[in-house]
Amino acid sequence: MLFQVYGDLSAYQFLGWIMVFAGLIIANEIARRSKFGGILFFVIIPLALTAYFIAIYVSAASGAKWALNNDTYVHMTSWFHYAKLYAATAGCLGFMMLKYKWGPGKLDWFKPFPFIIVAINILIAVCSDFENAIMGMKALADTGSAWWLSSEGVWLYGGWWNVLNGIAGILNIFCMTGWWGIYSSKKKDDMLWPDMTWLFILAYDIWNFEYTYLNLPTHSWYCGIALLLAPTFAAAFWNKGGWIQNRANTLAIWCMFAQVFPLFQDDSIFSVIPSMYADGYMKTAVHPTNVDPTAMGVIAVLSIVTNIVVLSIIIKRSKEQKKNPYRNEIFVGTKDYEEAMSRAEIQG
Repeated sequence: MLFQVYGDLSAYQFLGWIMVFAGLIIANEIARRSKFGGILFFVIIPLALTAYFIAIYVSAASGAKWALNNDTYVHMTSWFHYAKLYAATAGCLGFMMLKYKWGPGKLDWFKPFPFIIVAINILIAVCSDFENAIMGMKALADTGSAWWLSSEGVWLYGGWWNVLNGIAGILNIFCMTGWWGIYSSKKKDDMLWPDMTWLFILAYDIWNFEYTYLNLPTHSWYCGIALLLAPTFAAAFWNKGGWIQNRANTLAIWCMFAQVFPLFQDDSIFSVIPSMYADGYMKTAVHPTNVDPTAMGVIAVLSIVTNIVVLSIIIKRSKEQKKNPYRNEIFVGTKDYEEAMSRAEIQG
């Protein structure tokens, strides 16, 4: 099994997953359907949280006990979490500009913004993957074990799977096509990227799941499955062409929740650890003695193979159509593309 979801707490663990999955879908619907919803989630709440985070770190620097013992300060100190939160939020704001034609959102040069911000988000994760691999190799050389303790007190097991998945992430960037093919939906509730079809979504979801499984293992039950499936579910059933907006919205919202309430994942009846922790637990003060790397290796191979296959299909289609796949849309005529374009507002 990928996760240790059995025993007395299994009912709570599945309940927690269902609550996160449903909560993200509902929050995304509120955020995408109105200007107020978008401004609430991606302007007002982030500003309030920024003030809160600054207060925590300023107070902690002065020795205030409430800040030093604050869950955000204790459990969410990694650069990655803050980088991801603000990069995702920036993406949401840019997508709103394109959807509502605000400011630069009405100009042609701004259309590649979704590609740029998604590429930045992917590169943040790629850097984290390579960091884990390097730290694992260092730990192996120093201690004879690839286990190393992160700044947040989580034991990670760095290895070749991180390198493979990092390369897959870089390939995934080049699986995004039709950078200028960005549209607003007729109802003005979605920013659409029709050329981002199920092929990219599949390659991205496998790569990103492996990323969370390797680098955020104690969170991956939620951010590796529920968080990935929520936008994919919406795009599959009612929000054709809007997957990338769904993804940015749910990612930003989840990052805000996780940054403020980290113990939901880390230390509660809803907590879940993956199979890599072969000792059956993950305790900061206890160096792991056993590991099960099977799933880490298998999924890393699946991740890079999937991205190679998708990139090969893109290259093949671009050659057949004699088109640059990044300046042009190359999935015209496919079911996904046409369903998305049926929702798009076409400027005359």
